[in-house]
Amino acid sequence: MNKYQKLANNTIVLAIGQFSSKLLVYVMLRFYTDWLGTDGFGDITNIINASSLLISVVTLSISEGVLRYALDKDNSGRMVFSIGINVTLCGLTIFTAAVPLVGLIPMLSGYQWLIYMYVFTGSIKGICGIYVRARGHVRLFAIDGILTTAVNIMFNLLFLGLLKMGVVGYVLSVSLADFVSVIFLSSAAYLHRAYRPFKQDKSLRRAMLRYSIPLMPTAIMWWIINVSDTFMVTEIHGKSANGVYSFAFKFPNLAAIVVGIFSQAWHMSAITERNSRTISNFYSNIFDMVQTVMFLASAGIMLVLRPIIMPFFGNEDFKYAYFYVPALLCAVVFQSFNNFLSSIYEASNKTTHSFVSSLIGALSNIGLNLLLLHILVPENFPAIGAAISTLVSYVLVFIYRVNDTKKLLYMRIRWDKITSNLILIGVMSAVVMFMEYGLWQNVINAVLFLVIVAYNFRSGVKAVRLFINRKSGKPAAEVAQTPSSRPPQRRRYPERRQPPSTRQPSRRTPQSGYTNRRPQSQSRSYPVAQQRRTPPAGSRQSAPQRRPPPRKRP
Repeated sequence: MNKYQKLANNTIVLAIGQFSSKLLVYVMLRFYTDWLGTDGFGDITNIINASSLLISVVTLSISEGVLRYALDKDNSGRMVFSIGINVTLCGLTIFTAAVPLVGLIPMLSGYQWLIYMYVFTGSIKGICGIYVRARGHVRLFAIDGILTTAVNIMFNLLFLGLLKMGVVGYVLSVSLADFVSVIFLSSAAYLHRAYRPFKQDKSLRRAMLRYSIPLMPTAIMWWIINVSDTFMVTEIHGKSANGVYSFAFKFPNLAAIVVGIFSQAWHMSAITERNSRTISNFYSNIFDMVQTVMFLASAGIMLVLRPIIMPFFGNEDFKYAYFYVPALLCAVVFQSFNNFLSSIYEASNKTTHSFVSSLIGALSNIGLNLLLLHILVPENFPAIGAAISTLVSYVLVFIYRVNDTKKLLYMRIRWDKITSNLILIGVMSAVVMFMEYGLWQNVINAVLFLVIVAYNFRSGVKAVRLFINRKSGKPAAEVAQTPSSRPPQRRRYPERRQPPSTRQPSRRTPQSGYTNRRPQSQSRSYPVAQQRRTPPAGSRQSAPQRRPPPRKRP
C-alpha cells in the first residue's frame, strides 16, 4: 500500500465514523429551528463557539502535541497519552475557579456551568480520540464516532423533543454523548491501562508543550476569524440576526466537513511522510486534489441552495439566509487551503509561523467587522459585512502562507486553475444573490456547474489514478516516463591497477571506444603469487622456456 492509498484508506474510515455525526447537524436542523427558534439557535451557537475557544486555552492545545508525538514510533505511546491527560486535568482544575467570570459576559450569562460541562467532556474526549487515532486504531475511532452520534440523537429526542428543555437540553445531550464516548474508548482501547499519572518523561513533556503552546494563540486567532462574527453580529444587530447568519454558515460547512475529515487523515500522512524523498510532489498532488474537491463542492451547494436547501431546512424566519452563503462558501474554500498549508508548519515543527499568519487574519477580521457591520446594513441582510470580512481575512492568510511556506517546502500551485474556478463561482454567486428566483436562475446555474465540472475533470481523473496505482502512487503514464520506474542498473567502476604481468589487455571497439573495465561477472584479480599455481615437477611447464634467438637477415 503506497502513501496515497494509505491516505485514502484513513480518509474513508474516518469519514464513516465522523460523517454520521456531522450529518446529524443537518438532519436535525429543521427540528432545532422549530424547537429553539432564532433566539435559541443563536444562544446555542454562542455557547458552542465560546466552548471551542476555551477548550484550546484550557488544554494549551495539548491534543495537537499528542497527535504529533504519538505518531512518532520512537516515543512511548503511554507516556504521550499520560502527559496529554495530565495537562488537560490541570487546565480544567484552574478553569473551575474562573467559571464565574464567564457568566459576566452578557450573551453567556446563565450558561457558565453548562459551558464548563461542555468544555470538560469535550477536552477529555478529544485527547482520547486523537490518541486512539494516532496509534493506528482508525477503525475503532470510526466506530466511536457512530456510537457518539447515536447517543446524541437519543438524548436530543429526549431532552428537546419530549422534555422541552431548550438550550440546556441541547448542551446536556452533547456532553453526555462525549462522556459515553470516553467510557467506550477507555474500555475498547484499554486507555485506563495506558494512563500513568505519576510516571512521566520530563524531556518529552517539555517538547510536547513547546510544540503545543504556540498553537494555542493560533487557535485563538482562528476562533476570532471563524466565530467572532457571531458575537459582533449579536452585539450590533441582535440575537435574531445572529441566528440567521449562523444558520447560513451551516451550508458552507458542508464543503468544510468533507475537507475537514480529509485533513485529519492528511495531517497524519504529512507527519509520517515528512522525511520522504518525494514529499514535494506528494504535497503538490494532494493540494491540487483539495482544490478540485472544494470547487466542485462549492458549485454543487450553490446549484441546490435556492431550490432544495432553503425550502427544506429553513422556515419563514430564515428565508433571507441564502444571501450570506456565497461569500461564506468562498471563505470556506480558502479556509481549507490554509488548513492544508498549516500541515507544512506542523510537520516542520514551525508552529510559530502558523501563529503569525493567523494573527494577520484575526486583526484584519476584527477591523473589517467593526467597519462593515456599521456601513453595510441592508434591510434584510444586516450581517453581510461579517461574511465579507471573513472572506477577506482568509484570503490574506492564504497569500501570506503561500509565500512563507516556500522557505520550508517547494509546492507546485496552479494559479490559473484557482483564478478560473473563482471567476466561475463568482458568476454563480451573483446569479444566486441578485437574480430573481425562477427557472432561468436554475438553468444558468446548471450550465455554470457543468462548465466547472468540465474544467476540473482532468484533475479529478489524475487524482483517481494516483490512488489506484499500487506501486508508486503515480498514474501509469507518469510511471512509464519517470527514470525511477526503469529497472536499476549496476554501475561499473574502473578496475584497480595491477602489476604489469597480470594487467588485462585493453579492449577497444569502434562503437564503445577505449575502456579498461572488466565485465561484471569476472572475479577480482589478486597478486601473482596468489593467482598462479605452481606446475607439477617433471612437466613441460616446470622447465624454463627460453625465447629463440632472432634470425639473422641474409
